[in-house]
Amino acid sequence: MGRGTAKAGRGGRIFIAGLAAVATICGVACSGAPAQVRGAAPSTAASDAAPASTTSTVSTAAQGCPQQILASLTDAQMVGQLFMIGDPLAAPDGSALEAIKADAVGGVILWGDSRQPLSAIRTLTDHLRAIDGVSRVGLYIATDQEGGEVQELSGPGFSAIPTAVAQGLIAPAQLRVDARQWGAQLAEAGLNVDLAPVLDVVPPAFEAINQPDARYDRQLGSEPSTVATHGAALVQGFQASGVAATLKHFPGLGRVVGDTDTTADVVDTLTTRDDPFLEPFAAGIQAGADFVMISLAIYQQIDPANQAAFSSVVIQDMLRRELGFRGLVISDDLGSTAAVADVAPSARAVAFLSAGGDIVLVVKPVSVVAPMVDAVLADVESSPSFRALIEADALAVLTAKANAGLLHCP
Repeated sequence: MGRGTAKAGRGGRIFIAGLAAVATICGVACSGAPAQVRGAAPSTAASDAAPASTTSTVSTAAQGCPQQILASLTDAQMVGQLFMIGDPLAAPDGSALEAIKADAVGGVILWGDSRQPLSAIRTLTDHLRAIDGVSRVGLYIATDQEGGEVQELSGPGFSAIPTAVAQGLIAPAQLRVDARQWGAQLAEAGLNVDLAPVLDVVPPAFEAINQPDARYDRQLGSEPSTVATHGAALVQGFQASGVAATLKHFPGLGRVVGDTDTTADVVDTLTTRDDPFLEPFAAGIQAGADFVMISLAIYQQIDPANQAAFSSVVIQDMLRRELGFRGLVISDDLGSTAAVADVAPSARAVAFLSAGGDIVLVVKPVSVVAPMVDAVLADVESSPSFRALIEADALAVLTAKANAGLLHCP
């Protein structure tokens, strides 16, 4: 997310590119392990139609708590686990609570630059968790706690986190300790996901013109090696505190001019599939990050027909296969950002999930979540291949939640 908070092809046309040849990217910390790809972009042709169902088709005989819970969910509950929606900190309007109840959404992001004390945030998160969206399945509760101008929670009990530029000047060992403290504060407040760190590299030539990062000092440095070492330290610190870290904005917004929150048709003309500027993401993955957020820009040298969030080349080929990421892929905000303004809300979620994404992020307005959920449900009920993809995504989310202690099994 940028400070304000995808177009698929030209003119809003959704096109999911085919798989490209797999290359090997070895940055400072490539794991070398093969990626686990949960499925290619599915067909939704009429010939693929199947009778509608009200329950997921995963067998109750499947081993393990996540499989058992998935088998007990209705289709609507299963799809709801693939959404994270916004709750404004300044004046919660009840829409997030209603979405948890009505759409069984599996995650909430707190936004709005709050100066409330930690205890008040804990009261809010306890209230969110008390809502019975899906029994036995806990919520992901997230925020943007990067530092500097991008620190949503800054009241008593929360440290004043320096800008990312300043963090890049701290020794990695100390930064790891600092991040563990910042993460512990989030955990005490009842949050379990931080949508940080930003691993975009802003080279000197872009420092005066880059809107997403440089304008707000969100970059850890101007060299991939610096961003890699410091980004890995942040990931390790956050995750040691019990808060999941999120690498963003893959495959990088450091060499663009416009901000996708406020500008349409943001294009990166430089990044390639074997680009040195991917090194920080490789390091963050190696450090154990649980989430990666996908950019809403278009990358001309990677997949010029699709925004990254709607590109199987970016998500499945690059992130999953080439970098070996096995965690959860979350979109940048698919709600009110300028980058997705000419794509119908109902098409955004389907396109992102079809390209290989796992969690659809909608900061605002929450009103667009219902048509998104309806569109995903319609394709689940009409396409066996899309159903299989969504079941795999939901199982991945439930498995990650189990690892985080958010599932309650018999």
